[in-house]
Amino acid sequence: MSNVTKRGAGVSFIAISAFFISSKYISAAIYGSNQVSWNIELFSGLLGIVGDTLTHLSILAFVIGVAYIIWGEYEEWHFRKGKSTE
Repeated sequence: MSNVTKRGAGVSFIAISAFFISSKYISAAIYGSNQVSWNIELFSGLLGIVGDTLTHLSILAFVIGVAYIIWGEYEEWHFRKGKSTE
């Protein structure tokens, strides 16, 4: 797997993370769309109904994405360091 591919995979995982976290809030808003009035307590309750699964998946995808980016950057640095000593 090349460094560019690792970086692309990392960015993709971070985009998936953003999708998961936004899906949580959009789901809560859709779930409470029939409410006449809104306040912070109501929305917090709706977020509780949606659950923490999307938050956990978002954190996991974000960590994997950052790890892939760091891995790609490390290999690029290691390759350049080895090439400059030759």
